[in-house]
Amino acid sequence: MRVLRELTWVELKLFAREPMTVVFVLVLPVVVLYVLNGVFGDQPNPGVWEGHSPVDFYTSAYVALVVATMGVLSLPVHLASYREGGVLRRFRASALPRWTLVGAHVLVAVISGLVGSVLLTAVSVLGYDATLPRDWVGSAAAFLLVTLAFCAFGSFLGLVLRTARAAQGLGVLLFFVFMMLGGAGPPREVLPDAMVTLADVVPLTYAARALRAPWLGLPWDTAATTVMAGMLLVSVLLVAWRSRSE
Repeated sequence: MRVLRELTWVELKLFAREPMTVVFVLVLPVVVLYVLNGVFGDQPNPGVWEGHSPVDFYTSAYVALVVATMGVLSLPVHLASYREGGVLRRFRASALPRWTLVGAHVLVAVISGLVGSVLLTAVSVLGYDATLPRDWVGSAAAFLLVTLAFCAFGSFLGLVLRTARAAQGLGVLLFFVFMMLGGAGPPREVLPDAMVTLADVVPLTYAARALRAPWLGLPWDTAATTVMAGMLLVSVLLVAWRSRSE
């Protein structure tokens, strides 16, 4: 545990030294959420945002976006840079358990996601009277599931992409695709049919739904939870396969 704690502290400091990652994970979601809340207000519209108020809809969606950004941008860039620089090879040759590196990155993702979620929630609650999570246990469980799913997916990306620059380019692309189509951008009800079809295959769509249900005290979204659990399982299997093939 001491090794895991020290490695996690090192990874946290490395995360804080990456301006682009910090901006995409902690700053940009807060700014965009603030703008969206100012534009759309807090009045529910039965025909848009699934009948919820815009501020409640977007708060849970942007919590999911923060977690997803850790998975598709921060984690792949770090792992790809380690792979590119030979760090992973040296780590395998050391006496340290392999799970400690993965565990450290997962802990960094959880901590960063929590910090980002607190910032987002504070902005929405203090500025626009958003709803706090009504089911704290369910929200925590959904948050953990979504975090693990995107961490596993990001680990796979970091192992297959050869350079940190490639990982960064793909991560930025996925960030904007997720934001625009996954429930953190224009309301689904105003999207063209083709974009709605694309939104149905974007993981953030289901991550936002999985978080939104307990956040607003709604019945558990079984379909979204199943998709997230399936994403976690498939990603873990792909990571294990990729690790053995190297």
